[in-house]
Amino acid sequence: MIARVWSAEATPDNAPAYAAHLRAQVIPQLQEIAGYAGSMLLERAASGTVEILVITYWESMDAIQRFAGSGSEQAVVANDAAAVLTRFNPQVRHYTVSAQDGRWIPQM
Repeated sequence: MIARVWSAEATPDNAPAYAAHLRAQVIPQLQEIAGYAGSMLLERAASGTVEILVITYWESMDAIQRFAGSGSEQAVVANDAAAVLTRFNPQVRHYTVSAQDGRWIPQM
């Protein structure tokens, strides 16, 4: 399992718009890709901004490439998402999931 991690920032007023975009547009598209295993959106209020961390889970790098193409280290950010963000990282990081316990993860 591979975790794909991406970060961004939004104003407190626009953070809900990004979350809505992720739920309505991105996640349904990801669910259609073979090898997609789930996602999380984490938010943190900090100094007048909202830090955003998106973690998607994948079965393999091949699955990630089906989503991101050959430039799998590049962030995939739709214009609709970019419009509500004040900053976003153009790169992502990939981590091998070495241990997990999903009992605590609430369903939204």
